[in-house]
Amino acid sequence: MGETSVLTKENVKNKDTNIDSEESDINILIKSASKVIAPLWPISTFAARNPWMGLEKQSFDQVADWLKNTRDVDIYPSASIILSAKSKGEINEAFVKKGLQRWLDSHPFNIPRDMAERFCYAALKLEPIPSNFISSLKLEELTDEFSGLNTDHIENSFNQPISLHIENHDGEKLINILDHHVIKWCKLFLDDSQAAWTIPNREEGFYRAWRRLIQYDPALSKKQRESLKAWPQEAHLALQEALSALGIPKSEIQNYLEGHLLSLPGWAGMMLWRSQQSSHKHALLTEYLAVRISMEWALIKPYLPLNQRSKKKVSITPLLASWIHWGGLTNEEWSQMSATEQNEYLSFAYRFDDKLRRKLWLEAWEQTHTDRLSQKIISKQCETNDKRSTLAQFAFCIDVRSEPFRRQLEKEGPIETIGIAGFFGLPIAINELGSNHSHSSLPVIQKPQHKIKESAEENEFKSYQQRKQAVNSLSFTFKVMKQNVLSSLLLPELSGPWLSLQMLARSFVPRGADRFIRNLRETWLRKPNTTLSLNQVHNTEAKLPIGFSDEDKVNYVRQVLKMMGLTTNFSPLVVICGHGSKSHNNPYASALDCGACGGAAGGFNARVLATLCNLPEVREELSSEGIKIPVDTVFIAAEHKTTVDELHWIYIPELSEAAQEAFDCIETIMPKVSHKANAERLAQLPNFQNKFKDPIAEAHRFAEDWSEIRPEWGLARNAAFIIGKRELTQDCDLEGRAFLHNYDWKQDKSGDLLANIIAGPGTVAQWINLQYYASTVAPHYYGSGNKATQTVTAGLGVMQGNASDLLAGLPWQSVMQSDHEAYHSPLRLLIVIQAPSEYVKRLLNNDLVFREKVQNGWVRLASVDPEGRWENW
Repeated sequence: MGETSVLTKENVKNKDTNIDSEESDINILIKSASKVIAPLWPISTFAARNPWMGLEKQSFDQVADWLKNTRDVDIYPSASIILSAKSKGEINEAFVKKGLQRWLDSHPFNIPRDMAERFCYAALKLEPIPSNFISSLKLEELTDEFSGLNTDHIENSFNQPISLHIENHDGEKLINILDHHVIKWCKLFLDDSQAAWTIPNREEGFYRAWRRLIQYDPALSKKQRESLKAWPQEAHLALQEALSALGIPKSEIQNYLEGHLLSLPGWAGMMLWRSQQSSHKHALLTEYLAVRISMEWALIKPYLPLNQRSKKKVSITPLLASWIHWGGLTNEEWSQMSATEQNEYLSFAYRFDDKLRRKLWLEAWEQTHTDRLSQKIISKQCETNDKRSTLAQFAFCIDVRSEPFRRQLEKEGPIETIGIAGFFGLPIAINELGSNHSHSSLPVIQKPQHKIKESAEENEFKSYQQRKQAVNSLSFTFKVMKQNVLSSLLLPELSGPWLSLQMLARSFVPRGADRFIRNLRETWLRKPNTTLSLNQVHNTEAKLPIGFSDEDKVNYVRQVLKMMGLTTNFSPLVVICGHGSKSHNNPYASALDCGACGGAAGGFNARVLATLCNLPEVREELSSEGIKIPVDTVFIAAEHKTTVDELHWIYIPELSEAAQEAFDCIETIMPKVSHKANAERLAQLPNFQNKFKDPIAEAHRFAEDWSEIRPEWGLARNAAFIIGKRELTQDCDLEGRAFLHNYDWKQDKSGDLLANIIAGPGTVAQWINLQYYASTVAPHYYGSGNKATQTVTAGLGVMQGNASDLLAGLPWQSVMQSDHEAYHSPLRLLIVIQAPSEYVKRLLNNDLVFREKVQNGWVRLASVDPEGRWENW
């Protein structure tokens, strides 16, 4: 892959003669260029986001090279992160040496092998060459005598915006000015929740609204405004005219569009996401590029025509300095070499650059993790448990935060835990009591197929609705007064005493204040008991069918029981556990609820599934198919609050005698489980120092203190996705680093279950993994900076200050232990499948997308066969 573009151009012929060919061509280029960015969801429905999801047909290494050369973005761990991991014993240096030998064997070079190895081993210490050594006069004399270095490096003039290379008379780069303008217009157009006044003509689309107002923008000069006054009315025409005026050759347009999309990947990603949500907004990314490149032309126009930029040259000095410093080469030895020999030495140093060195360390780090995980799993294989004696079975989300809780729970009694995707296979949108809106409660890579409504008895509902409207009216009035010019002057006098009291209480007694406010709200609202609309309601006006058909009920229950491997040996009590979190003053609160489902907690889905599993008609149908659920087995629902490691019961029907006995036992042991799980988790937080305090109380303080920037670590340090029976990992301390999904290959002759796990939960786990990876290795580009200095903007996301990109990744506090030490280990996800080798081969042969991810280095793959043998793929 060349440096000009990370994507292969799409040569598509437009066969529809009714569509303008030029518009079709530009739309094809935009669609192809858009693969360099990823859709960005609003932060209120935060979803894990793989920033490279459109680039996986290329290898990880190719994308890394391309990003470094075009955007100066480095996606390999920094030397400081690697050396820190090395000092902690997380990297076996033997794997570094093996990786180096493989690289030397596969790359031809015409210098002595011992010289090459000595140079490489010294360079792999990742110690920088002293700057005074590089700037020495003697070194300068030696490099002046050298004629030039032959490399295959090619510089493309159009893979970056032209404005990046031009400065105004104040020395400011024009691209910074351009970005400032584009951010302003994006905020104005996209804001539909914070601004009291919306941008005029918003309904006409981004480009037309901008075009109508740009001629009055005081931030532009009169000449710039005049130049855009007669600009085309259609976005695609404006984009074509701007590209033509800038002199971008047709063959380089896609490169140029990619460069502009990568300049503000957050705002561009939000435009891309919006364009995918509605057919009315499908052209939004085209409009964004039309606005951006039109404004670039207006800013650059006084500087046209531009001189051809020079090719990027390779600096000889640091290459020669590296040979003298690391390779032990003397000045005399260098001077006595022929020009050909000198070129060979410098070419070798050029190829064995800092990026490659850190790549070798990353691969060794990953191999060390794989090796230690395999030893841990293989050495602790246990006997298959007698499930018939199990007191209860708990189905948890695969989320890595469930693993420590499950482990502590299993230690307290004969309890079996099961891992499954936390939406429990239910493609639903939920409509909670008293809400006029529904929201999806499933991974964002899927679409809901049913709507489930929560309802109550009419009298109770009316009373509850009135109380809720009173609360909402108070909140709405406060917002309106705050946004109104005149009433905002009076608002501090009215609200000041109450808000000051609240601020003091939340600052000095956060637990007591939170408990008081929560109890006051719950006492006032008094939410009644509710029922769910599980039976299908025929409503032709509804976008989604309300409830399930009889066939749907059976299909979903059958599917999820098979996915869990729970088709026999049912315990008297089966607990379906969703998960959610609890924190205050946290823009990223939804990120802690679920990294896959757009911030939707899993409790509602757990309740729906448990209710379906208890239906007599569902059980009767499943029994005829061989899945016999005993009469005394009862399904209940709970929610695992990850921030405080507690289990909250949300659905408990009438229990059988055996189920009641199991429930009472669980209630007895749960405080102990919560205590141990919190103690383990809190010990990892950098600002938790007093280990003698009550862990449960401390966990609640972290969750309720509105000044706490790190209520929990979330999914930091995730590194593996293990697909297999619980016996494979039981009694293994996986340190909260593994997604755990149950799977029994013996019940999956066709391989369909495994394929579905890889396509669904496997993809989500990979997205989560790469989001944490990217936010750690390139926080300035893929992260979102310090929480303490973030600004929530337009109800969409966060910025640093008031004019930055819309920040797409995780905050510094989610991945860093301190200013200089990372907490998250940036390792690409290791997927471990417990199945015979032929199952894995079949999966790779049938799933081209997954095979590409493995071959191109986006995920790692291993398997454990029935005899317990580990195999790396």
